Amino acid sequence: MAINIIDPNAPGQAHVDSYWAATAGPEIADAAPVAGDMEVDVAIIGGGYTGLSTALHLGRKFGLKSHVLEANRIGWGCSGRNGGFACLGIGKTSMAGWIKRWGEAEARRIFDQSGDAVRLVRRLLSEEAIDAEATPDGYLELAHLPNRMRELERDQRFLDSKFGVKSRLLDKAELESKYLISREAHGALLLETGFALHAMKYVRGLARAAQRAGAVLHGSSPVQGWARDGRHHVLTTPGGRVHARQVVVAGNGYTGDRLHPAIDGRLLPALSNIVVTRPLTDAERTALNWTATLPISDTRNLLFYYRQLPDRRILFGARGGIEDTAGSRASHKAWLEGRLADMFPILKGIEITHFWNGWVCVPFDKSPHVNSIEDGTVHYALGYVGTGVALSTYCGLLLAHRLAGDDSLRPSPLLAQPLPRFPFPALRRTYQRAMYVYYDLQDRR
Repeated sequence: MAINIIDPNAPGQAHVDSYWAATAGPEIADAAPVAGDMEVDVAIIGGGYTGLSTALHLGRKFGLKSHVLEANRIGWGCSGRNGGFACLGIGKTSMAGWIKRWGEAEARRIFDQSGDAVRLVRRLLSEEAIDAEATPDGYLELAHLPNRMRELERDQRFLDSKFGVKSRLLDKAELESKYLISREAHGALLLETGFALHAMKYVRGLARAAQRAGAVLHGSSPVQGWARDGRHHVLTTPGGRVHARQVVVAGNGYTGDRLHPAIDGRLLPALSNIVVTRPLTDAERTALNWTATLPISDTRNLLFYYRQLPDRRILFGARGGIEDTAGSRASHKAWLEGRLADMFPILKGIEITHFWNGWVCVPFDKSPHVNSIEDGTVHYALGYVGTGVALSTYCGLLLAHRLAGDDSLRPSPLLAQPLPRFPFPALRRTYQRAMYVYYDLQDRR
């Protein structure tokens, strides 16, 4: 089974009907498709956070020009579909396992790059004057069952002792008096690092900043073929061929197996679904005591994530789903509405104004990767496992340093691992179904 998310024969598709697309303002200007043949130094495949951050930092830090090839519209993939959480996190592997494998110093460097990623996004918002409706700092991880408070207590001790992370435990009473009331909130860990933003305003802000730094953006330009001609990679698009000395693969969950042999069988796209409600009434906000806008997730493996938007709507999302069809979208939407009502009974039947989904990218080892292949002229940053808003931006910075030959900033040992291949890649969806059953059982205990 080859997984291919983008149809290279149907370029330029419109954005999904998301809240972000409806409220982001004008599209990116001057993103014309590739027209004719051209020779470039750097071609970047993917017009989302990773590709745009790479292009921005190549121009801003190193004075290097790049061309970004986006199959549809800028920010069309998960960079325009995510929940807008810029938070700590690198993959889904055990932090204690980092220490066992690489030692405490290198584990600290891995975690520090996660914090650097969040701070980079905050800095870019300021330096590039991107109005992405960023919230104040703070992130809540809720205990969805009473027994999960013990896990949060262990996490707090571990994060403080090993990585110096500042956080505070909230019992159920304090959580309900200061943040929100939910049937599935039995306490929380409040982290100082992390914030939320408007996903589409951020990706368009990055795009405009990249253009100011000299990058050329090409929408409606999927890569339909990839060949090698001496020192050049030849990328064929519907409008012409791009001859590039260096290529960056930055499609994440939308990359597809057929793009390059080094990617084939190495990524598993997994759906994440989101609903947005109408604005809450004063009575509803009072009943929920929900006034904070900070991002929230819970302690599930298949986690729920939610936040109150600036206009008092609730954004409510969850991992899950194997396929994306008209029928599956209807069932995913109905399921999210039901779970929202389970957690917040007063919101049962509330109008849902927007529903959409997107593909989170999961490698076999559940870790992101920044690396180079072939003769060092093809580079990639892939596999953020749902923590991509901040991390993809940071990985774009890492790629820019790599492309420029600058060793002053290098990936941590976790990020620098080669992208592994799934055993028997044709069974990826079977593995996924089995893991979802296992995670669901664990999340109920």
